[in-house]
Amino acid sequence: MGNIDGVEVLLKAHAHLREVVAAVPENAWGGPTPCSEWTVRQVLNHARIDQQAYGLALGADRPGEDPFSPADALHGDPVTELEKVLDAVAGAYARLPGDAESVPTPLGPLPLPLAAGAAALDAAVHGWDIAVATHQIRPLAPALAAALRPAADHLVPRLRAYSVFAPARTPADPRDETAALLAFLGRDPEWAPPAS
Repeated sequence: MGNIDGVEVLLKAHAHLREVVAAVPENAWGGPTPCSEWTVRQVLNHARIDQQAYGLALGADRPGEDPFSPADALHGDPVTELEKVLDAVAGAYARLPGDAESVPTPLGPLPLPLAAGAAALDAAVHGWDIAVATHQIRPLAPALAAALRPAADHLVPRLRAYSVFAPARTPADPRDETAALLAFLGRDPEWAPPAS
């Protein structure tokens, strides 16, 4: 995967997250998510801050908020706030030279395709979290899940040591790219919000 492929995967992941966030019903922001300690608002804020961190790392900067203590509040229009961050990150990655051997990320320097894949993994999976939490039928596409798997395979095992991901699960059908990725990340591919 080269820079163009990595950026394309990032754009697809961003498109998924944008679509999901734009469709969140107003009364669903406080609901539970697969991230058991966080509401839909908090998952959105976590995803926004994480994406901002990927963009700012390219300039040796950091966001002013902790992505692992996301606010349970919305400031302004959540769609517009997310759009600004995603546009900035995608633009920054698209401008990177295709022959860059590594780029700075919040996880340390990574080869360019892997750095873009890490940002894409974060965006796409949190898009899935928000979608299932808000009863949206917007599955993570199998082709996107397959494109995210190299970044997941490389990064997730070492991040588990910091409790960033739950232990891997066994998917019901390992041939289902989406379910296999979600299970590898410690998510239950069949998760649904509790009945009200």
